[in-house]
Amino acid sequence: MLRVAVPNKGVLSEPAAAMLAESGYRQRRTSSELAVYDPENDTEFFYLRPRDIAIYVAAGTLDVGITGRDMLLETTPPEGGHVAAEVMPLGFGRSSFRFASPAESPVDEVAKLEGKRIATAYPGLLQRFLDETGMKAAVVKLDGAVETACRLGVADAVCDVVETGTTLRAAGLRIIGDPVLASEAVLVGRAGADEVPAVAQLRRRLQGVLVARRYVMLDYDCPNDLLGQATARTPGLEGPTVSPLQTPGWSAVRAMVLKDDTNRVMDELWELGARAILVTSIAASRI
Repeated sequence: MLRVAVPNKGVLSEPAAAMLAESGYRQRRTSSELAVYDPENDTEFFYLRPRDIAIYVAAGTLDVGITGRDMLLETTPPEGGHVAAEVMPLGFGRSSFRFASPAESPVDEVAKLEGKRIATAYPGLLQRFLDETGMKAAVVKLDGAVETACRLGVADAVCDVVETGTTLRAAGLRIIGDPVLASEAVLVGRAGADEVPAVAQLRRRLQGVLVARRYVMLDYDCPNDLLGQATARTPGLEGPTVSPLQTPGWSAVRAMVLKDDTNRVMDELWELGARAILVTSIAASRI
């Protein structure tokens, strides 16, 4: 039986459950359920705090889990213990780990954080950055409400996970420097563990959902003398499907294109001379 950890709350909870449901797995019906067994797939899902998921997976208690890359890297394994590792990114819950300082502060670049107090809920990530850059600063560990640390006088700057930056700006802070880390939801597994068939199946299904969300199927008719130019604009994932039409000198082409590029590609094909373009969504692919 496959045992999977899923975030029980927070910004990753609903998207993770939705992705698993789209992958064909049964999910809980109410937030009060702590575990759900899916008999069809012989898989049990455990709904846990996102920060704890990497710990359970690393210990081998659970096979895989979904959590944020930031929380995975923040997890400190016990001395001599196993660690969890990223298996694949999942394309949602994107954020960044960034520095911010009061808008009126002279600390307007990362280099000026030398010798300052930096508040964070991710002391491991911050300390790793300080060690790698050789910067000396005091790490002030907080469990939440990091954005108020400067106003209350316990820190000169903060380093926090940011989605849009609205919360920091509302607290009178400005983002400085480049992101320390780009984060998103990831599937994690025990480092060094052999992949069992059930995990491989889960990974393929999740990958299929990612493809289905990013691509649409594009159908169009094209003169044969323009096929080379047209298919260069619609290469698909492994190549387009080209079939001859009853009309002499014409072919039908089917290819997967990125949703974000659909309108541009359709315009280019129209200008090229292709016609009868139809865009359809695609079901989750098994790749």
